[in-house]
Amino acid sequence: HLAALNEILAKLAAGELDEAAEIAESRLGMSSLQSHGASHMAKVMPEGMRRVGTSMHRAASKFALKAQEGEGVPAYGALSEVTAACVACHSAYRVR
Repeated sequence: HLAALNEILAKLAAGELDEAAEIAESRLGMSSLQSHGASHMAKVMPEGMRRVGTSMHRAASKFALKAQEGEGVPAYGALSEVTAACVACHSAYRVR
């Protein structure tokens, strides 16, 4: 997911919002779930991790829609909802 976020940020910086939206939806958004086996992985995740993960996927899809509108600042705002879910999950669930 971090690689996808990095690519999204690079596309946003280049003003390529449609490309950023495509990366977000195809690799992080709700339509990406099947391609990376989310249902298989969800079975072994704690409930809280599943909830945060689902919120990240939903936020990525919302970001994609916002980016397609073509305005950079609102798109960055929507992307912060994606990264907030990442931070929440990685803060709560980590190997020590």
